[in-house]
Parts: sequence; structure tokens; C-alpha cells
Amino acid sequence: MKRSLLVLALFFCFSMINGQGIIDPVKWKISLNKANDNRVEIVIDGKIDEGWHIYSQKQFGEEFEGPIPTEFAYNNSDSTFTLVGGTIEPEIKPIYDEVFEMDVVYFEGRPRFTQLIDVTNPEDLFINVEIYYSVCDDTQCLAPETKTFEIPLDGGEAVTVSADVSEEDLIKAEALTLDLKGKEQFETLEQEKKGLWTIFFLGFLGGLIALLTPCVFPMIPLTVSFFTKSGRSKKQGLINAILYGLFIFLIYLLLSIPFHVLDSVNPDILNNISTNTILNTIFFVIFIAFAFSFFGYYELTLPSSWSSAMDSKATSVGGVIGIFFMALTLAIVSFSCTGPILGTLLGSSLTSDSGATQLSMGMGGFGLALALPFALFALFPNWLTNLPKSGGWLNTVKVVLGFIELGLAFKFLSNADLVEHWGLLKREIFIGIWIVCSLGIALYLFGVIRFPHDGPKTKKIPKGNVFVAAISIAFLIYLIPGLTNTKYANLKLLSGFPPPLFYSLYDKGTSAPLGLEAYKDFYEGVDAAKAAGKPIMVDFTGWACVNCRKMEEQVWSEDEIFEVISKEYVLISLYVDDRKELSEEEKFNYPKPNGSVKEIITVGDKWATFQTINFQNNSQPYYILLDSDLNFLNKPVGYTPDSDEYLAWLKEGVENFKNK
Repeated sequence: MKRSLLVLALFFCFSMINGQGIIDPVKWKISLNKANDNRVEIVIDGKIDEGWHIYSQKQFGEEFEGPIPTEFAYNNSDSTFTLVGGTIEPEIKPIYDEVFEMDVVYFEGRPRFTQLIDVTNPEDLFINVEIYYSVCDDTQCLAPETKTFEIPLDGGEAVTVSADVSEEDLIKAEALTLDLKGKEQFETLEQEKKGLWTIFFLGFLGGLIALLTPCVFPMIPLTVSFFTKSGRSKKQGLINAILYGLFIFLIYLLLSIPFHVLDSVNPDILNNISTNTILNTIFFVIFIAFAFSFFGYYELTLPSSWSSAMDSKATSVGGVIGIFFMALTLAIVSFSCTGPILGTLLGSSLTSDSGATQLSMGMGGFGLALALPFALFALFPNWLTNLPKSGGWLNTVKVVLGFIELGLAFKFLSNADLVEHWGLLKREIFIGIWIVCSLGIALYLFGVIRFPHDGPKTKKIPKGNVFVAAISIAFLIYLIPGLTNTKYANLKLLSGFPPPLFYSLYDKGTSAPLGLEAYKDFYEGVDAAKAAGKPIMVDFTGWACVNCRKMEEQVWSEDEIFEVISKEYVLISLYVDDRKELSEEEKFNYPKPNGSVKEIITVGDKWATFQTINFQNNSQPYYILLDSDLNFLNKPVGYTPDSDEYLAWLKEGVENFKNK
């Protein structure tokens, strides 16, 4: 009777949390195919929800750096059957995984795995198949899961194997359930998705920079004057100038349409393009060529016949269509200056989620920045008198852009290096190259180094040169800590550009994050919090959790955040993928809400189940603030890359703790 009541109580408790944050994106089906009298093929079919994937059986990277491999185990006793070779998985070429920042093989949709066996004892009517795997999407990985199936040799339907649940198991499962209080006071935090307006703004900024190049800037007064003087009336001239600007905007926006077509044909193609070793190497060479073109060693332009043909069309057709061809002529003629900036926009957009959409926003912002001056100066022609005259300063702008292009070129080489594991551009080497480029900008602006298209050296350094050189030197100083093996090496403002922190000349090891004191056992941490009179920060994490590392390296490392965590909280870090075996007395069988049973064998099994039962969540990273009496101090949060938001969350917990 007592056991029945415990089962009902646990089932009711777990049923209440089922579907409230618990994710199970993979379903399995096991079947048998008879090859001959003694040889049988075990067929393991997976059905993976859209957006999720599982990884190959191969271990990629060092332990705790790469994804958790999928493992298959079989009831392989000598009296039952023998395995013929290993488990065969789908043949898929490795691709670069942005979550783990390495070359991996993963499976989506409906992967099929097969294993041949020779049956040695047909009287044994069943075969057990055990599958150990971790499932990930583009932002998170769930705790590893083990599922066991039993399939009859006569080809019947496979059934999930549930271990026996004893009264002792139920008591151990019940012991994992915490008496949490106060959660109803706080709403679940929904992470805001990053908008596209940041991409639009960056594109707009790129367009403004392009305006200051020798290919575009001189065209502004010439083109506006042409429209304001050549129209049948002043009003018509203004309309034509505005149409000209509108067409410039549309031309750059239309350049992104082919990428939407590619994205609709194959949603993964843009990511494949952005991580392709050959293409990244080609981009590197092209950007180097653009940089030396900006330095004045040669001129890179599109074929002159293109611009001549467009100019001829504009003259012969006239009207609205003629204005469109004039705008197209500008886009072609200015390519030597705008091309490198657009290339940067292309490369950065295609390495992000929704690459085609982000590219459209960026191209739209770029086109708008180029178009606005033509429309505004047409509406207010008197402003033309305030424009600086063309001159040597435009060449200075090109050289500065050349150094920037040189630095960005190595980003593409870095992508190829990471994918192929060449080890050419470790993080510190990459940052060193950027330091040299920043120094080059400063030395050029101060007149120390010169390039072929520069005029005679002037005695007085222009104020603009001094201002930009000062910015370059400040950036150089900011980069210097990136060469060290200290907590200041993160360079969070540049996150995503340099190689990851682990891709380093230094041995980073696998110790606790940032040298913090972190309890690996929840109950030990609670006791420590009671003794210290401090609140608790529970950190559900994983050795193979990349976003967990990003939070630790880029957010926790902020001085104020680090101080709050280290001084105000007792940190408990629970690793849900830790495969260290529990002691025999700690192991037990856990009855899941769906009626199956999960064997709690490892430390990771225990804490993953602990998270599911108590916090109705099975993703990492996941952070909860509690007092030592297990009262919630505020709403739990997941991946929160915004440092200000995360700091405010931590401080709110401290304040609520003090008020209690």
C-alpha cells in the first residue's frame, strides 16, 4: 500500500511538470531484417524534431570540448549472438558546427543506423538495444539520454525496456524532489530574440563609410547638380534625384534576393557556404587583394564595358528607366570602394542564423546610406556648399579602410583554420595581427609610413588624422590583454570575431570556471550557504555545453558580475553530462512521467533528473537563485549574453535575499 501511494504521488508530481519546459525531440524505432538463417540486421530508425540533431558515434575534439557522441550497446552474450562489425551510421561529410566551433558530423530528420549480428542461440528470443545520445539545436544541448529497447528475434515490435522500480528506488527518487517555495511570484523569463535592426544599422554604417571613399564622394555634388539643373522644372529635377536615390537603395536590396532563393531550396546552404574551407580561403585572398588596392598599389574595378553599357542605356532610354540605369552605373563604377565593405557584410551575415534575411537588412541599410545624400542634397541644394572638397583626405580614407580590410581578411582565414584544425591562427596570433593593423593605421595617419598614391608629406598633421589615430591606438590598447592568459583576455566587445578562447597558445585546462569556488553537489552547496548566510546560485551546466562556456567566459568574467557571484553567492555547478559513475548505494531507477524508467547510474543522470523534477526544464545553461530555505529569489534564466541584464538579475536576487 505504501509503495502504491508513493508511485501515485510521484506520478502526479511528475505529470504536473510534463510539457512545461521538458523537451524530448527524438523518437526511436527498432526493427529486424533477416539476411539469412543465422545473420540478422538490427535497424535503428530515429525521428528527430525539426531544428534538432544528434551527433555521430565518433568523438570530435578533446573530451569535454566536442559534442557527446551517440553510442549503441547490445545484449551481447556469447550464448545469444555475436556482433558483425560496428554499428553503421549514415555517410555524411563533416560540417562546421557553430555551437561547438569545430568540424563535426550530426544527423537530422530521420537517420538510420544498422548493426549486423550472427545469432548463435535462436532459443533466446529477445535482443536488447541501448542508445545513449545527446540532442542539440542551434543554441542548446539537452542532458544525455539513455533509452533501452527489447525486440523479439521473430521480428515483432520492439518495446521500451523499463527496469523494475523498487520501494527503495521510489524513496531515492522522492529524495530528489525539493520543497521549493515562492516560484509562483515570478514569471518565467522569455529570452528576447535578437532583432534584425542591429544588422540594418551596421549596413547603414557601412554605407556611410562608403560615402567617404574616392569612388562615391565626388559623385554626390555632380549627380545632384545634374538632376537639379537638367529637369524640365525644379520640381521634376527633385523628383528625379529622389528616384535616383530610391533606385540605389533597391539595387543593393535586390542583390540579396538570390540568397533567399538558395535558402528556400536548402536551408543549410548558407551555413555550408559560410563554413566552406575553399570559399573562406578564396575570400581571404580577395580581401588581401582589396586591401592592397586600397593602399594604392593597383586599381580593382569591374570591366569598364559594363559601366559604359549602363551609361549608354541611361542616356538613350531616358525617363524613369534611364534613371535606374544611372543608379546601376554608380553601383558598378563604385565597386572598387564598396565591394570590400559589401563583402564584409556578406561574410558576417551568412555566418548567422537567418542569413538571407539578415543580409537583406544589411544590404538595405547600406543602400539607404548611399541613397540618402542624393535625395537630401536634391531637396536642400544649398547644403552642397558645406561639403568638404575632394582631395587627399579621400585617399587617406581608402588607406585606413585598407588596413581594416586586411584585418577582416584574416577572419575568413580563421574560419578555414578552425574547420580544418590547421592551428595556423590561434587566438593570440589572430589578435596580434589585428594589433599590427591598428598600429599601421596610427603610423600612417601620423605620416610615419606612406603609400604610392599619397601626395607630398605635410608638416602639419590634420586634426581628423589625429582623432582617428587616437581611436586606433585606443583599440590597440584594448587588444593587448587578448595576448595574455588572464581573465582580461576575453575581449567581449569582439566576441565572434577572434577564434574562441579554447583555441589558444595557452593550455586552458578544464578547471572550475574563472577560478571560482563551485560546489558540484547541490546538498553540500546548500549546507555551505546556510553556514555562510548567503543566497545560492544554481548553475545547471555541461562539460560539452558551449553556451555555458560563453556565459562563463564572456559574461561571468565581467568584473562586477564576477564580484557579485564570488562574494554574494554560494555557487553550485551541476554538470548534467558528467559520466562519472555514482556509488552503488546512490544508483536507482527513476519512474518517468510517461511510464518508462530511467536508470540513474552517473552523476550527470542524477543532476539532469534533479533539474527536470524540480525546475521543469532540461536545457543548459539554466540559472536559479534561491535562499538556503529553498525560496526562489527571482525568476530563473537561461542563456543571457547581455551582461547588463544578467547583472541586474543577480543584483535583484541579492536584494530580495536581504529583504527576506
